[in-house]
Amino acid sequence: MKHFLFASALLFSLSAQAKLPAPVMDDAAKAKAAEAKAKADHGNKVGAYKLCQWQDKAASAYFKNASTAGKTVKPPVATAPCVDPGPFVPPVAAAAAPKS
Repeated sequence: MKHFLFASALLFSLSAQAKLPAPVMDDAAKAKAAEAKAKADHGNKVGAYKLCQWQDKAASAYFKNASTAGKTVKPPVATAPCVDPGPFVPPVAAAAAPKS
């Protein structure tokens, strides 16, 4: 029984290492993938912007509460302001541009 399990595990591991061919993508699929990547990147920027806003709010509340409680705290470190990424703008497809 041990030999059977070892042999089946060996065969499974060898088959899992087989190389698959690269997927063939046409221009429409490439454009759709580029747009999906752009949407994901924009979503990450929006998430970072919201996180920045909440961190600023939490830090200001901490310093306000610490000063009213009589604690001595170091002044806050100056950081870059939160930058709003704006609305999502889909990338312009290079294939849609007229060729001359």
